[in-house]
Amino acid sequence: MTVLTALAIVVFVTAWIFSSRSRRRGLPSPPGPKGLPLIGNLLDFPATFQWLTFEKWHKQYGDIVYLNLAGQSLVILGSPEATSAFFEKKSGVYSDRPRFVMINELVGWEEFAIGSYRYGNAWRELRRVFHQQYHSGVIPPYHPVFRRHAHRLLHNLLTEPKELEQHLLHTASAVILDTMYGIDVVDRDDPYVTIAEKAMEVIVEAINPGAFLVDSFPALKYVPSWFPGAEFQRKALRWKAFMKDMLNKPFEAVKDDMQQGRAVSSIAATMLQEISQDDEEHSEYIIKAVGGASYAAGSDTTSATTQVFALAMAMHPQVQARAQAELDAVVGPDRLPDFDDRPNLPYVNAILKELTRWLPVVPLAVPHAALSDDEVRGYFIPKGTIVLGNSWSILRDPVRYPEPDQFKPERFLTKDESLATDVPDPSIAAFGYGRRICPGRHFSDSSIYLLVACMLATFNISPPIGEDGAPIKITAEMSAGAVLRPARVDYIVKPRSDAAIDLINKTVAFQ
Repeated sequence: MTVLTALAIVVFVTAWIFSSRSRRRGLPSPPGPKGLPLIGNLLDFPATFQWLTFEKWHKQYGDIVYLNLAGQSLVILGSPEATSAFFEKKSGVYSDRPRFVMINELVGWEEFAIGSYRYGNAWRELRRVFHQQYHSGVIPPYHPVFRRHAHRLLHNLLTEPKELEQHLLHTASAVILDTMYGIDVVDRDDPYVTIAEKAMEVIVEAINPGAFLVDSFPALKYVPSWFPGAEFQRKALRWKAFMKDMLNKPFEAVKDDMQQGRAVSSIAATMLQEISQDDEEHSEYIIKAVGGASYAAGSDTTSATTQVFALAMAMHPQVQARAQAELDAVVGPDRLPDFDDRPNLPYVNAILKELTRWLPVVPLAVPHAALSDDEVRGYFIPKGTIVLGNSWSILRDPVRYPEPDQFKPERFLTKDESLATDVPDPSIAAFGYGRRICPGRHFSDSSIYLLVACMLATFNISPPIGEDGAPIKITAEMSAGAVLRPARVDYIVKPRSDAAIDLINKTVAFQ
């Protein structure tokens, strides 16, 4: 028996003893799969695609499912009613975050991660500042940045059509770097893009549920990095350097540009101009936190959503053709779609909603944690319980969304082809819940709208062709991880016409 195993057993026993307090109030725990002595449901917890297993449990046990992970209580919510009962009606109890040992304490993300910050005054300050920069009323000034990078994406697809996935990844990174720091990156191998994308890879891997034993047993954080089996410590040391680069290097570049009188408009530059000399150190920390949260919250989900769009169009050419007909009628052939067109594009808007619902790129919301003992629907919820919104199940509910496995944008339209108001908007689950709902959702929505509209207006996305000359049938196969992405497909990306080619070249030339 190794020292790590022995330590884990000690933690199991201690946690089990403390978990017995869930019976003190005489209330039952929510229903869920029966566990084993000491370890509870630890062996039941899936290593990958957790939301699919959770969906099966919801069908068996209901919309509130309880697990005991070696003494750590976990509650999984599978309906809007359940998430409302916890995150809205009792937001004062369920707005905390669990202790993320790997990403926060070992990798060093804790001081800057608004999304994983513990609930309290420090989080409120960061949230308030972030909201000031990203609420719906301040999005229009960012439109020129969105246009610039949407148009560059079209040019990149024109010159390198086989690199669709890489172009979408680069565009998402470039939009954040440009908006937040005024750093205009063009090349995919730009050092700022490399820094940011490496840090994003770290975040996605580090927060993957069940990826690191230390998140379940925090005492393991004290195991030295040289100890056999402590690869997680060695990873954390390497990853910490990536995170520091993402937080510091773009910020220092903006600060240096301002001192040299060559800074361009950006969120960071504006915030730096407003810094008080009496509170310079704290103000700079806030700016770095907003920058780090902007990238972590926006870049990966934006690129993943646009990849889902490419998959959906290749699988459903009739949807693509209908959207293109709408764009042709509203926008015409002589210009690219813009934000003023959006109210007149109900089918394009329906596609955006269905992208969010069909394959939600964040199928499990960032976990909440109970700040105190509580009772919900007659169930006892102990202090420290991790409460998880299963967005996948909510957005795949066959009652609210008939034929949930099918990509059907028309489900969000009325008979007269206007946007329906009686179909639940996917935002009820796609952007988190309660007080911890994603504050950058309006930024993300506007950016993705323009990317999708511009690609539809100018390109056809089709499946690859097999050796027999017929299109290869593709399916909605997704990668495992905290953020879902479609499996790699070598799409055929072709301009819709010579006029589309001329329009793209003309547009980029005038930028």
